[in-house]
Amino acid sequence: MVIVKWALVVIAVVIITGLLAGQLGLLKGTPPTDLGVHDGRLKPPSKTPNSVSSQASLYPDHPQRAYAEIAPLPLKGDPDATLDRIAEVIRTMDGAKIVKREPDYLYAQFTTRLMKYVDDAEFWFDPVDRVIQVRSASRLGKSDLGVNRERIESIRHKLGSS
Repeated sequence: MVIVKWALVVIAVVIITGLLAGQLGLLKGTPPTDLGVHDGRLKPPSKTPNSVSSQASLYPDHPQRAYAEIAPLPLKGDPDATLDRIAEVIRTMDGAKIVKREPDYLYAQFTTRLMKYVDDAEFWFDPVDRVIQVRSASRLGKSDLGVNRERIESIRHKLGSS
């Protein structure tokens, strides 16, 4: 019985320490310095299962290509209007912040409420394929538990219902 009590105390301490670390901003991770469009491509998917990319197929030998694959977002009117609409949708989402908005590019950060983890999301109008290419990735952790895919699919749904 004593072992069970001590195990519960240890578990409680670990949980409290994690929450405190998150609230102090120690779990934000480092902002990537290599985001943006380079030679018609967004950054490749992460090497662990914590990102999605509509351009994952451009990296056929990538270890997380299958996990990361997600469809690009369709245009809703002209490219600028579509990116404006995506920005509007993002502004309604909890923990979201638009970091950069250029004529053909949008970069947003999403911070989780409890642990303060940060995910980086990019949206780029691809003039060749005439779609909005997307990449969303967690800064920390091996797995995102599907959060980035869920977020992009939510944006797709809200974009489609506008």
